[in-house]
Amino acid sequence: MAKEMCLRELAVFRLFSMSVAVLLFLGLGLQAAAEGKRNRCYFNRTEEYCVCYNLSEETAGSIIQCLAATVVEFQGGDVEKYIAFPIRDLDDSAIETLGSLAIQKIIIGNVLVPEILLARVLRFFSYTHVQDLAFESCIFQGRGDWSDMNDQELPIRSLSFHNVTSAPLTGHEQAFCSLSRWLETLEELAVTGSHVTSLPCAIGKVFRALRSLNLAQNSLSDGSLTPAFCQGAFPQLQELSLHHNNLSSCHAVCEGLKLLQELWRLDLSHNELMADPSSSCQWPASLRHFNLSSAGLDEVPTPLPPNLEVLDMSHNHLRAVDVSLSSLKKLFLNQNLLQAVPSLRNYPMLDTLHLDNNSIWELPRGEVKLLGRLQDVAVADNPFSCSCSGAGGLQALAAMGHLGQGWPGGYRCHSPAQYQGWLVARVPVSVLRCDPAAVVAPLCMALALLGVAGAVFVVRARPCRRA
Repeated sequence: MAKEMCLRELAVFRLFSMSVAVLLFLGLGLQAAAEGKRNRCYFNRTEEYCVCYNLSEETAGSIIQCLAATVVEFQGGDVEKYIAFPIRDLDDSAIETLGSLAIQKIIIGNVLVPEILLARVLRFFSYTHVQDLAFESCIFQGRGDWSDMNDQELPIRSLSFHNVTSAPLTGHEQAFCSLSRWLETLEELAVTGSHVTSLPCAIGKVFRALRSLNLAQNSLSDGSLTPAFCQGAFPQLQELSLHHNNLSSCHAVCEGLKLLQELWRLDLSHNELMADPSSSCQWPASLRHFNLSSAGLDEVPTPLPPNLEVLDMSHNHLRAVDVSLSSLKKLFLNQNLLQAVPSLRNYPMLDTLHLDNNSIWELPRGEVKLLGRLQDVAVADNPFSCSCSGAGGLQALAAMGHLGQGWPGGYRCHSPAQYQGWLVARVPVSVLRCDPAAVVAPLCMALALLGVAGAVFVVRARPCRRA
């Protein structure tokens, strides 16, 4: 009985391995991903998460617990020696078993991936419910024969590669053509931290349903964008992340992306960008969220997308912001060199404004009234002048509940000397101190009226002289 149970477990392991973890379906003889990790699987029932290290036939039993997981992670190994391993078609019972598994996401990390092996086993995903496949710190080796994937559909809708090494994408167009039946249904793709320098036009045309593309932490330059986002490439793309690349010109980036007519969110943060005041390039009118934070900007790039709702230009070197955006709702300008609050009349729909860590010393009375209409205002860690108008304006905003979590600790006086270092909230702003004329004038008027009234009373009270 024990022997039969062992054989049954081994059979399940082989079936599960072949069908669920791409290369690690073969799961035999993997090396440990980290010292101290035993060669087995660990299942977190609360999170329905299972992670496996160093699987072998001897430890096949531990993989059984992963059958109840929705996320399975395989770490470590070199499966190159299994290239010649026979991979047969599955029978009906095996296909039914795979279809009953709850696994929705597979993570494969620290593995040497022979493409020829990947090409042979990827088709087995069509029998599962796996929607998310991720490769982390993997090396893709050689080239595979992807002909078995012709017209093959897969349930995977999200595919990600982080810190992977492979041959350049140029020259792989035929492989992408064989995978087109699947790739044209893919919705999310991430290739990050992988030294990508270019993306051929033909590849982009395969991803007809892609909504989100993350190419962050690569080596893309200005000149690589126009070929990558050519006519017909990524026609449904809504979200694009290009942060931490080698982009340098706002104009060139705009020219490279202007054909993405469905683009809704764009992240260009952590590049060293320069604005070109003479640029006439028009960004896609569909853009609503634009992240230009930590982009090395000395001035605002113009023209900006006309229908923006969220604009992040924090952590730059801006000294002034003088642009009008009638649809803008959220503006983030913290960590710049601004000396004054941008005119809020340029943003009639604004509800959020962050100006922390600038060089603003006072909020003009007119702007205070407009700031009072916003839902979220942050002006902490500026060198405030705690004059009556300066301290009074901030205290008024705080009283209306608009200054958020930074109040009162993040608001301190820089001047005048008698209040330097004080919390703005503690500065006295009584009417007698700040606007004595408002008290003295009415008092003088009252005294004058009393004097007149007294004089009239005296005149009326004096007896008339007889003739």
